[in-house]
Amino acid sequence: MELKEIQNLIRFVAGQKVDEVQIEQNDFKITIKKNAPEYVTAMPQMVHASVPSAPAPLAAPLQGTPAEPTPAVDNTSNLITIKSPMIGTFYRQSKPDSPVFVNVGDEIKPGKVLCIIEAMKLFNEIESEISGRIVKVLVENNTPVEYDQPLFLVEPA
Repeated sequence: MELKEIQNLIRFVAGQKVDEVQIEQNDFKITIKKNAPEYVTAMPQMVHASVPSAPAPLAAPLQGTPAEPTPAVDNTSNLITIKSPMIGTFYRQSKPDSPVFVNVGDEIKPGKVLCIIEAMKLFNEIESEISGRIVKVLVENNTPVEYDQPLFLVEPA
């Protein structure tokens, strides 16, 4: 099973009213539990993963850099919303002492890393699929995000 398939499965389970799903394919077995103690164990034939109901922040908050004021956006009809592809914790930079990936006003192109979303101890770089200019950052650093939650507003190029 590929990582994307596992991530899609986790998102699906998180949105359902079931607390546990178990899948077995050949020599691969995965169990996903919601609201269970958080742990990840990898073995040749088995993967256990729990999906916390609200991910706890793991990295130190952005220090020394005040939250940037974002200008009011009057007309959003021409803007594109970049949404979270998964549930996890949103980070604007790779390390607490590193610069942020993008700021309001930055030009972006496809492949440009916009942020990191940490899910189950995996740090996933979220890349732009469009060209444009960042108009607004909609999420605070080091906060939980949901699947399909708006992260950025972009003025297309």
